Amino acid sequence: MSGHPRHPGGLPSTESLLLPLADRLLPLRPGEPGPPGGPGPVRPPRRPRPVRPAALRARAELRHAGKVFAAEALKQHRTMFGQPLVVASMLIWPLLQLAATYYTLHPIAAGSAAAARWPLAADPAKLLGFLATGALAWAFFFSLVQSAWNFSYERTTGTLELLFLSPAGRLVLMLANGAGALLQNAWLLTCFLGAAAFGVGSLQVAGPWMYPVVLLALLLPAMAWGALLNSLMVFSRDSTFVYTVLDDPMWFVGGVRLPVFALPGVLRVLGAALPLTGSLAVVRGALLERQGLAELAPALARLAVLCALLLAGAVLALRLGEARAQRTGGLRLV
Repeated sequence: MSGHPRHPGGLPSTESLLLPLADRLLPLRPGEPGPPGGPGPVRPPRRPRPVRPAALRARAELRHAGKVFAAEALKQHRTMFGQPLVVASMLIWPLLQLAATYYTLHPIAAGSAAAARWPLAADPAKLLGFLATGALAWAFFFSLVQSAWNFSYERTTGTLELLFLSPAGRLVLMLANGAGALLQNAWLLTCFLGAAAFGVGSLQVAGPWMYPVVLLALLLPAMAWGALLNSLMVFSRDSTFVYTVLDDPMWFVGGVRLPVFALPGVLRVLGAALPLTGSLAVVRGALLERQGLAELAPALARLAVLCALLLAGAVLALRLGEARAQRTGGLRLV
């Protein structure tokens, strides 16, 4: 028969009655186990987390974004850009395209009525500078198209799920993927064309402060363009179609090898929607026409608005695609 322990006389002991009551009334020390069947050990109260100032939070977020950028760049270097043959092709292939374009346009433009409407076509140095700046901008923007196309391999190899499970921010990841491809694709051509332009003396720049403006006019729109393309390609199974559409049509309407004024009105409108066109207007105005910040201010303002729209489109695509993935289980945008 179970129950309280009893004395020989049959009465319950005093200890058996008072000990459970004392266990309930007396407070326990932090971490001390409680009575059997009780609420468990008493935990010390948690200290409130100190509120970080905005500057410290921003610094932590920048440090985190820098780690994501470095990891993506290292991954792409090991998988795609680490071989010497690939590095050589980054310079040889764009230079072959530049030479083919120059020797195609110069004999025709210099000996026809086109020189009256397009004066620099008759000057070999100016024509080469026009085409070289186009080739440089094309290398920046088309490298992001290739980056978005390579994003399809993340789906087939199963690493896309790991990227989405990582603590990295979605937009930061899209920007990092594009920035890694951009820097490793365009750095060699940029160095070569810059050295060649300084050596030949064909640049007409208002001042040395315009070189950072030119670099930012190429770098920031290209990264925004890459973020939008990567955000779309994450939720697309057919990236080859986008690669084909953005190959020849983009350089044609963007003014890479032909002046924009020579295109029909419809193609000019399409070209104005591309950041490549705005970047080329700033680069050529600053490097070839000695334009300063005051003269380039309207083009820079349009380029800033276009960059904001591209980043907003990237954020919207990521949110819509992720919401659909949570609802349906499939990585598709529509």
